[in-house]
Amino acid sequence: MINGRYADIIVTISHEKVDRPFQYRIPETLLGKITIGMCVIVPFGAGNKELAGYVIGIGDRPAYAEDKIKEIRRISEEGMSARGSQIRLAAWIREQYGSTMIAALRTVLPVGRKMATPQKRQIRLAQSPEETQPALAICRRKRQNARLRLLERLCEEGEIPYECATGELSVTPAVIRAVEGMGLIAVTAQTAYRNPVNAAAARPRSVTLSDEQKTVITSVLDDYRAGSPGTYLIHGITGSGKTEVYMELIAGMTALGRQAIVLIPEIALTYQTVERFTARFGERVSVLHSRLSAGERADQCRRAEEGEIDIIIGPRSALFTPFRRLGLIVMDEEHEGSYKSEAMPKYHAREAAKELASYFGASLVLGSATPSLESYYAAERGLIRRFELTRRLTGGTLPRVYVEDLRRELRDGNRSMFSRRLRDLLEARLAAGEQSILFLNRRGYAGFVSCRACGHVMKCPHCDVSLSEHRGGRLICHYCGYEQAAVTVCPACGSSYILGFRAGTQQIEENLHRLFPQAGVLRMDADTTRKKDSYEAILSAFARGDADILVGTQMIVKGHDFPNVTLVGVLAADLSLHAGDYRAGERTFQLLTQAAGRAGRGKKPGEVVIQTYQPQHHSIRFAAAQDYRGFYEEEMQYRRLMGYPPAAHMLAVLVLSQEEEAGMKLAVRLAALAGEGARVIGPAPAAISRIGDRYRTVFYGKSGHMKDLIAIKDKMEAVLEAENSRTETVQFDFDPMNCY
Repeated sequence: MINGRYADIIVTISHEKVDRPFQYRIPETLLGKITIGMCVIVPFGAGNKELAGYVIGIGDRPAYAEDKIKEIRRISEEGMSARGSQIRLAAWIREQYGSTMIAALRTVLPVGRKMATPQKRQIRLAQSPEETQPALAICRRKRQNARLRLLERLCEEGEIPYECATGELSVTPAVIRAVEGMGLIAVTAQTAYRNPVNAAAARPRSVTLSDEQKTVITSVLDDYRAGSPGTYLIHGITGSGKTEVYMELIAGMTALGRQAIVLIPEIALTYQTVERFTARFGERVSVLHSRLSAGERADQCRRAEEGEIDIIIGPRSALFTPFRRLGLIVMDEEHEGSYKSEAMPKYHAREAAKELASYFGASLVLGSATPSLESYYAAERGLIRRFELTRRLTGGTLPRVYVEDLRRELRDGNRSMFSRRLRDLLEARLAAGEQSILFLNRRGYAGFVSCRACGHVMKCPHCDVSLSEHRGGRLICHYCGYEQAAVTVCPACGSSYILGFRAGTQQIEENLHRLFPQAGVLRMDADTTRKKDSYEAILSAFARGDADILVGTQMIVKGHDFPNVTLVGVLAADLSLHAGDYRAGERTFQLLTQAAGRAGRGKKPGEVVIQTYQPQHHSIRFAAAQDYRGFYEEEMQYRRLMGYPPAAHMLAVLVLSQEEEAGMKLAVRLAALAGEGARVIGPAPAAISRIGDRYRTVFYGKSGHMKDLIAIKDKMEAVLEAENSRTETVQFDFDPMNCY
């Protein structure tokens, strides 16, 4: 509970007014009773009209003269409404991650121009057909043909859509108004929300649950019914039926009158996910993501708030759906970096979901075949409860994995982007009428330099991350700023085959057409998915068997289920392995394991080919063996040694400035301030040192306790607020997902 005499209130939240709070005095009778996010009734404007408003801040300092500050009338009967919980969450995000309250509000509220809700109009006969006959006779005698057509159709059907009258019957709105004025018809209107989901297209399928799945479902629902909901991690191998568990949990929650949010990491996953959920739950399911029109997004929020839907599916922003009876949040593929916002405030959806669940007394379920180290570490420490799903739902086995050493391929004279094994297996799949996926692992690519002959990678001697290749012949560390001249000879083996890696999906597609001219090839990457429905079009075409090979980046290896895919080829596994930040090994393990999981999901066995210059790296070894525990234990040793999350916590501070020298000076001052409570790395120019004519300088603080870093952030914000005339901008990022 926050105590204070004054409250900052947003009055009758409409999108246009969201960035204008008003200060009100809290009356003696309400002191200590009002909380952030609460709905209150206040006098507003010259006439002191009573309006509802939401508290976004509480303090002891008046912003104006006392006699000009009005007093809150009372707490609204709504109390903590759906919108109230969003505002309360915005206040938490602002405090936890740093930013302005307005930026946090714009994150959690559907900010934008206010959208008009479309109306569905119907025309019905106001009296019986028999009573309408005299009017029909008059229309015939006076040759009022439009009126005649309208009344005759209504005598037959009783009621028709307004669009039918103006379209098929060619009756003008003026004629409709005239007939309505005569009392012969009535025009009614009701809200017609736009619905982006086609529930009719989905076909339900029967599933027999395993004992492992039943244990998860029973445990989570029993905890909820007992009034002790918690956070749960479902660690299930690819194909183990995590989605079926989610649906059973949602069925249990909706039976209790609760609502559910299902978070997915990529818009590309909505196609198959929504299809499966609508097959089970019908029209009570909807989606919320950036590819919807502004009107569609606004309508889904209204439908959720008014209880017309029980389940919302979407990426990170769907977490802020204004449900009133939230009982469950599911976060599928919870390890994905896309759950972390890259814009201010840089919140992580997993942590925000925990906070939101606590407001509603809801359960939070995290699911992944390759959990984030943060979630698995929390489970190891007993902070969340972990369940294991160890069997594939179809009864099939995990695919056989081959690790192809590209150094050997080079020595044997193969200079193409396909190893000999991958080429042979592709040919065999084409002959058998089976499908293949080729995944180019470009995630986190930062221009690392490696030797093709021995696999040696140029690394920073201070931070144990790869150096990145920059123009001007320099290799630079994006953490501490260490740099050295580019090399032309490998320092490990003396080979001249040392250079940055270059590859692209279009290049792969062209090579496939040359090698296999008879094959149908689809490409899915940023270039081919620009249009609104492009994800669905490509994925549904591949699911129908319109192509033999699907080529793409990471969006094709996350959660998709294609039973006829029996081969997955991972090209250039090393690209994400040396992305220049401490999470590179974890990302590589996750991507390779997820990619391997796309093969053999039907009744046919699957095979996976991983192509790499470093087959001995622990991320690749454990991914090939599908051994999460082995990877976790080895990776955590490295994290503990270097003081990286989750063994410790990090705060990245990014300074944006018009002048390079001014930005570096401010970064040095703030770094000295941070050094009083944390170990500091940097400052140094960011990986991309200038964007939009603004220079970017970064430093990092490490500490064993998050609260220490939050205190450092607060101290820096206080200094910046005191110097509010400066032109530099400072951004904070806790436990960053990528280096700057």
